[in-house]
Amino acid sequence: MRRLVNQRPGRGGLLILGMMPFVLLITAYLVYSNARLAANPGDKLLPSPATLAATIHHYAFEEDERSGDVLFWVDTSASLKRILIALGVSALLGVTFGLAIGVIPYVKATLAPFIAAVSLIPPLAVLPILFIVAGLGELAKVLLIIIGVAPIMVRDLALRTEELPTEQMIKAQTLGASTWLLIIRVVMPQMWPRLIDALRLSLGSAWLFLIASEAIASTEGLGYRIFLVRRYLAMDVILPYVAWITVLAFTMDALLRVVRIKGFPWAEPGR
Repeated sequence: MRRLVNQRPGRGGLLILGMMPFVLLITAYLVYSNARLAANPGDKLLPSPATLAATIHHYAFEEDERSGDVLFWVDTSASLKRILIALGVSALLGVTFGLAIGVIPYVKATLAPFIAAVSLIPPLAVLPILFIVAGLGELAKVLLIIIGVAPIMVRDLALRTEELPTEQMIKAQTLGASTWLLIIRVVMPQMWPRLIDALRLSLGSAWLFLIASEAIASTEGLGYRIFLVRRYLAMDVILPYVAWITVLAFTMDALLRVVRIKGFPWAEPGR
């Protein structure tokens, strides 16, 4: 039937429709930037493409006079290291406790209320506590991301585990599977796609907590650089850094999506 819900764009249409919002956003920026610079050549709010290009070249390809480092890549390396470690630990905690809560009733009765309570604590509210307890080093920044991401992953995987058909559990136990074998051979294989989805959904929050921690106490990092130059209204630095953070997050999301499709094709919708 020719209803809107049944019509799907082709491959070319998907590309055009997907690019359209970006093209409109860039066009709007160029129009307003030209208008503001025409009225005030010294305007810093919407710098021209030439100014942006010059700033990117300075930060990404020239050494800093004070430190001798190329600041853009030093900041990128520091931020990626923090967020990848935090997401890796969060994924490990999510799988371990999520499966245990979802499969073993005694563990659920003991930990589920605690995990639910922790997941509702605003992570940024405990940031001062982390800095006092863990200091101003890397540990506090990584812990903030873990506190903000891991409890949500645990609850998500636990709920998904509880949704598995009871018949699967009964059949596995009938065939002699122990609790450990039940988790390893029946539950865990079905949880890997969900873990990837949980990681993808947590990327935005993870970057938020990372930037917040870097803004308060750090000497390098993408968030640190943005908040360092804000006092000078350096939008020619802030805008490229924000765009680069978006590109990094989008790339991480795309890589996780590819891993899910290639590693677990049976879990894709419609298969």
